[in-house]
Amino acid sequence: MIYDTLALYYDALVKDDQATLAWVNWIQSSLSPCRVLELACGSGEITQALAQRGYQMTALDQSESMIQQAKAKKKGDPIQYLCQDMRNLCGLGNFEAILCLCDSFNYLLEPQEVQQFFLEVHDHLTENGLFFFDTHSLDRLQEFQEEFNETGHIFDVDYQWSITSEENYIYQDFAFYKEDGTVIEEHHMQRVYDPAWLIEILELYFTIEKITTDFDQEGIQEGEKYFFVCRRK
Repeated sequence: MIYDTLALYYDALVKDDQATLAWVNWIQSSLSPCRVLELACGSGEITQALAQRGYQMTALDQSESMIQQAKAKKKGDPIQYLCQDMRNLCGLGNFEAILCLCDSFNYLLEPQEVQQFFLEVHDHLTENGLFFFDTHSLDRLQEFQEEFNETGHIFDVDYQWSITSEENYIYQDFAFYKEDGTVIEEHHMQRVYDPAWLIEILELYFTIEKITTDFDQEGIQEGEKYFFVCRRK
């Protein structure tokens, strides 16, 4: 299971308070406090920040290890954490808003998965509910044609993190080198979709309220991520 090993080191590798604030501000610009479901919540940084601002958060992740990391940082805010696959929301009821953030959407590797996912989200939103998600831009594929490599030391291990792209896919590989000589590896695969195709499929179920690139550039432009705000039809 991806993120089972990475969960322990995740915040040390990628935690970014400024980025968390940017996601929260993006959501707050279109959504007042209400009942929210966050999919693939990871270590719960954005979840916690939204709960502190009055949102009633239910958050799920497929990795039990990530859920444990998220639960460990609860600060008294009433957050319900669930270990569950974001592709199957059976039994969760309906929410005023659903979030899928931090490139989690890109773990859907097949077009039919994407369409089924959008339908699943639609069916678990209240009338006129909002769906927020971000996705890797097409520019990321070009960016990672030249391999990215990062090495360092966190906690008790040396690590190596590499990112490459091929065709429509981004591959992230993590290796953790423990002092006893053990090497633990995780391999992640994500797919990048043409935004024109995403818009076509989204419009089957949603009215697209807003699309931005890198939070605040209007429309589809050169950048790292596309951000969608969609309203349930």
